[in-house]
Amino acid sequence: MHVIAVLNQKGGSGKTTIATHLARALQLDGGDVLLVDSDPQGSARDWAAAHEEQPVPVVGIDRPIIDRSLKSIGRKDFIVIDGAPQIEELAVSAIKAANFVLIPVQPSPYDVWATSDLVDLVKARIEILDGGLKAAFVISRAIKGTRIGGEITAVLADYGLPVLASRVTQRVIYPTSAATGRTAFEQEPGGEAAQEIRGLVAELKGLLK
Repeated sequence: MHVIAVLNQKGGSGKTTIATHLARALQLDGGDVLLVDSDPQGSARDWAAAHEEQPVPVVGIDRPIIDRSLKSIGRKDFIVIDGAPQIEELAVSAIKAANFVLIPVQPSPYDVWATSDLVDLVKARIEILDGGLKAAFVISRAIKGTRIGGEITAVLADYGLPVLASRVTQRVIYPTSAATGRTAFEQEPGGEAAQEIRGLVAELKGLLK
């Protein structure tokens, strides 16, 4: 079982968009998937409730007991955790539960600086587990045609964690599909958004092996 925690303590990084799309993409690939909403605001739960026939099962665990709570859940191929912003105890619990931490970062220096505390938590856990935890950055909400994305990649590399080649760009389809509890895979399965998420999933699966 793989547990992927999508974490960034700064709000607005695109965590829920990435978490919901990751969960759906892994499910469409044939995986038995559970999405865990650890944000007290319940964004992923609201997303799930907006679609009466929601195919992605979602549970809320918004207390710092995520690592313990997942032990009572039946075995899944993948568990994706949508992390909570600004609550360190929840982040620590999600990191303990995970074997991969995905850190979405907007291409802005402010967002890069804001990740430093989270990176310290992740690195400390990696050291304790001696390779039992992997982590990587993903550039999120990137604007096509701008140079700042490349510059941010170089800055993030200084933190000592890999930066995925895959990127999630700023697209209208992400919020419009979320409003109905769906993803880009339902709204535009052959579109660019669906393709970039498939690329992200393929890269993640390669790192999880």
